[in-house]
Order: sequence, then C-alpha cells, then structure tokens
Amino acid sequence: MPRLPPESPALTGLLNWLISAGVLGSVQSSQGNEQNPAKLAFLSDSCKTSRGALKALAESLLAFLLLLVRGMFSPSTPPPGPLEKVFQYIDLHQDEFVQMLKEWVAVESDSVQPVPCLRRELLRMAGLAADRLRGLGARVASVDAGFQQLSDGQTLPIPPILLAELGSDPKKPTVCFYGHLDVQPARQEDGWLTDPYTLTEVDGKLYGRGTTDNKGPVLAWINAVSAFKALDEDLPVNIKFLIEGMEESGSLALEELVQKEKSGFFSSVDCIVISDNLWISRRKPALIYGTRGNSYFTVEVKCRDQDFHSGTFGGILNEPMADLVALLGSLVDASGRILVPGIYGHVAPVTEEEKRVYEAIDLDMEEYRNSSQVKKFLFDTKEELLMHLWRYPSLSIHGIEGAFHEPGAKTVIPGRVIGKFSIRLVPHMDMSVVETQVKQHLEYIFSKRNSSNQMTVSMALGLHPWIANISDHQYLAAKRAIKTVFGTEPDMIRDGSTIPIAKILQDTTQKSVIMLPLGAVDDGEHSQNEKINRWNYIEGSKLFAAFFLEMAKLHSSW
Repeated sequence: MPRLPPESPALTGLLNWLISAGVLGSVQSSQGNEQNPAKLAFLSDSCKTSRGALKALAESLLAFLLLLVRGMFSPSTPPPGPLEKVFQYIDLHQDEFVQMLKEWVAVESDSVQPVPCLRRELLRMAGLAADRLRGLGARVASVDAGFQQLSDGQTLPIPPILLAELGSDPKKPTVCFYGHLDVQPARQEDGWLTDPYTLTEVDGKLYGRGTTDNKGPVLAWINAVSAFKALDEDLPVNIKFLIEGMEESGSLALEELVQKEKSGFFSSVDCIVISDNLWISRRKPALIYGTRGNSYFTVEVKCRDQDFHSGTFGGILNEPMADLVALLGSLVDASGRILVPGIYGHVAPVTEEEKRVYEAIDLDMEEYRNSSQVKKFLFDTKEELLMHLWRYPSLSIHGIEGAFHEPGAKTVIPGRVIGKFSIRLVPHMDMSVVETQVKQHLEYIFSKRNSSNQMTVSMALGLHPWIANISDHQYLAAKRAIKTVFGTEPDMIRDGSTIPIAKILQDTTQKSVIMLPLGAVDDGEHSQNEKINRWNYIEGSKLFAAFFLEMAKLHSSW
C-alpha cells in the first residue's frame, strides 16, 4: 500500500474530498460554516476521527483509486480469503513484475541461430531462471543436456533443462508447468519499431522479443507463486517446473529427459500446464484442448547438378522447375481442398457436440479479417473458418530451394530444385499412411509428364496431433479460475499449429495436459513487434493463482 507523509498534498487533497463528500465531519472556522483548509492537514478536535486513523483510511482509499485509474481490477471481484490478498499483492507489485520481464527480455536467448555468443546467452537465461526459482524456495536441478552437433562439424552446448520442485505434501495435488526461455531471432532493422531486446511499454502494451512467447507466461506462473510466498500464504498445490531453452529449435534432448524422468520427476504429477499459445480474441480468454500435427515434405526434381543457360538449352529439355511447379500445383485446389486421394479418409467426423462448441466461440469475423490483414478468407462463416483452421487438415507450400530468387533478371534454368510443403494433421490421421498417399500421388502426377528428370519425395518431419479431454479436472479448474479473474466463460478452442511437447508429455508420462494461454490474438509471436499486454500479463498471473486454488478444491473430491 502507498505510504504518505503526514502533510503530503495527496493526503491533504484526499482528506478535503472526504470532508466535502460528507464522509467525515468538516472542520469549521470561527467565522461560520466555511471549511478551513489550513486546519485540514492536522484535523482539529471537532473531527471525531483521529489523524492517524484518517491517514490510514486515506492511504487505503488512495491505493483503491490508483488501482481503479490504472484499470487493473478484474471484471469480477475475487472471493474473500487468501486469493483476494494474492490479487491485491499482484496488483500492487505489478511494476516489479514488469521490471523482471524487462530483465529477461534483455537476454538475447535466440536458439535458432547456432552461434557461440547466443548459446552463452541461453546459458545465462537458464541461470537467471534457476536463481529466481531458488529464491522462491524451490529445489532446482539444472540437467545437463549435452551438445548439439552441427552440419559443419562444430558442436555447441545445449542449455540445461530446469527441473524445479516446490512442495511435496501428499494431501495436495501436484501441478507441473512447462515453459521455454528461448526465442526466435529478432533485429530492429527487420521492421521492429523498437529494440526487440529492450522491453518498451506503449499504451499498456509491452513490446519485446519473448514477451508472449514464452518468457511472459513463464514469469506469470512465477509471479503467482511469489505472491503466495510473500504473503506467507500456504500454496494450495505442489508446484513443479519443466523449463527448457531449445523449444524454437526442436526441443533438443527434452524427449529423452521426459522418458527418463517419467517414473521419477513426473511420477507424482497430477496434470501438466502449457501456456505457449494465444487466445482467439483480444479480450476474451480461451482454453485450448487440441493442436494439429505436421508432416513436412520435400520433393526434389533433378536433371543435373549444374544450372543451364536458357538461351542454349531452353526448349530442348524437360526443365526441373516446370516439373516441380506442376507437382506442387497438383496438391491443393483454389478452395484449399487437398487433392491427394484418400487424405480425408481418416479425419474424425464432426459431432453435434463439437458443432455446439464452435457455435459458442466469440469471434468477430470482420475484426479477425482486418487484424489478419487479409482481403478475403476462403470461408464465410465462423464455424467453417474455425473448423478448417483447427480440426481439418491443410496443405501449405512453403518454398523452392535452388531457384533464382534475388532481385534482377537472370536467364538461368535451375538444374536441380527442391519444393517444400507440409500437411497439418488432425485426429485420426495416420502419419505413415499420409506419407504413402503423398508419395503415390506425386509419383502418378510425375509419370504423366513423361519427364526424363529424376524425382525424389521425402517426409522430413512427422509430428502427431494432440487432443485433450475437456472433462478432465484441470479443464474444470481452469474454467472456474477464468470465471473468477475475468468474469466470463472461456472460449474452448484448438490451435492450428503444432506443439510437439504436448503430445510427448501426455503419451510419455501418461499425465493429463492442459493448454492455458495468456496472450491476446494480436500479440505477434515470432513476428516483428511481438508484445504482451500489461493487462494480460498481470491478470494472467492472477489466473494461475486462482487455478492453484481451484485444483486444490477439486482434489479434495477426487
């Protein structure tokens, strides 16, 4: 609570307001009924309330007004008890939490560019997080993850994976939080309005690389724990942390560690929380219960290793680029439908219950289109758009390797080109079946061209979709926590992207996984000017605190 000196202008002004509003008896001058401002700061004997009590009251009211003006109140009032104190603590210490985020954003923990100086930054980031967790009283193990072997022969250290534990009461549920501390590359000259590694607040938006993906959510979880600890309130749950530093580069060494610790670190865990996604709205919170998988393909067409001069060879040979364009053009039609035969055969049918879930989602199509800067989507209704984004497969063509793409005019015929595309998978598609279907389709299309070139199709990456049971305890607890903090029911949504760790954790540990996002739809993860709103960051910290309490309540009835 703000502390004021006895004669501070804020206190004197507030006391004047209290008297003018009739909250307190006024101090009268000897000449009539006019108030005497000179006496207000010291409160004459005619005022029934002591000066010390008034000062305390003024401080309380000033704190209230500060919070109101800054817009930090939740739409719904928290229930009385420990949670109300935790919410007040988070409100009053929000600047400290923002400062901590600023310190974390300043670390250029880029895992994508394999250079020694950035690996040192990743190691420093892991150290900062471990120190913060130890400061909360957690037992922290920095697990050596070994080295990354690069294609040029050099090796780089993989940052340690943090396993932290806080509490081991068998009467309480144990909640594990997964997060990552690494970020995508960012340079101001790429279109950032500010230095991406200097947290900058503009109109309540906290700009900086990693603010929403994923340093902000990791810190929000830590903020929630720290509020309970600072108030000497008993944590309602046992807390575990799984924090890595290579998520943006494929989570190197993480799957092996999860497998090794499934009967150790994870044995007592009741559920695992991931907060590495976004809402579908700017203001309405969401819960995520599914993500798509991904099969990433390359198709190579080769005549020879060297390029050709188009004036010397144009018109007398099968050009690899023409073959490749025909192959890529055979994969998807103008309406977005995948043309690979049989590809939809194993897609789970839409149920009536699922239709109702999509109908209940709050999505303004016009706002979504404008914020996406897209002239027109392929689908006109909310339900159609969301289903094709989340629960139907999609095929995207990503690029061509080996083709001339620089500015200028170069009359070259590429001798060898590689097309790259991927298919987002959904339940119950089988990855090996999809691979076979794609290869057979491209071989058929290529054979019809009677080309003398060689074609090779490879699946470079295969990741399964993930789906959760929204009737599990953690989803009920999260819904109740969202209602407490935001005063509304969440949108129940899926994520069209792929988050491999969800499937790995769920399948390996046999524990329930929930995705509980904090960020707004316009946060711009991976993009220029990535941000998290101060409101989302602070209210998200409260959300995690409320989630702890709701999990504890449900645990008593298990």
